Amino acid sequence: MKYPFHWLGHSGIRIDGSKRVYIDPYQIGCDDPADVILITHEHYDHFSKVDILKISTVDTILVKPGMSRNELSVEQRTVIPGQQFELQGVSIQTVPSYNIGKPFHPSDSHNVGYVFSLDDVTYYHAGDTDLIPEMTAIQCDVAFLPVGGTYTMNPEEAAKAAEILRPKMAVPIHWGSVVGTRRDAETFSKLCSCDVNVPELYP
Repeated sequence: MKYPFHWLGHSGIRIDGSKRVYIDPYQIGCDDPADVILITHEHYDHFSKVDILKISTVDTILVKPGMSRNELSVEQRTVIPGQQFELQGVSIQTVPSYNIGKPFHPSDSHNVGYVFSLDDVTYYHAGDTDLIPEMTAIQCDVAFLPVGGTYTMNPEEAAKAAEILRPKMAVPIHWGSVVGTRRDAETFSKLCSCDVNVPELYP
């Protein structure tokens, strides 16, 4: 099955369905307007105000963790892990996203990953995370998993996450920009037993 997503570089994803959903847009080349923008945490390579404004309209809703409110003139919803709600026909669940044994994304920062359903497909964007126990409770068709290491899982750890999640398709992210290389993405692909899409950069 072909799923309607585009990799926008680094951790950025765009879903083109009955609604257009962006996750963590950063240094993106497109400006197609968003219905919903999901932000996993406040680091500059995930919460990019320039990119958010590029794709926002008066109808766009920005969803982000409980960081301080900012000057963006976009309707905003603040979230913490463990919430479930619907926006513009998109069913959204927030899940934990954190490091184990690394200082970059502590669990008490309340960063999030997103499990969301659109047009009968359920997607999981893990955010900047390690392999964490909460993944055992997640069910999804498509899993966007970081593979770059240093700040997140490396390819081997991400492959173990895919084994736990058992998606129909896994997509390696968090590579090709700040940290991680295409080799990391390809290593992940070789280690996975599920279908893997190592994406090309969307214009």
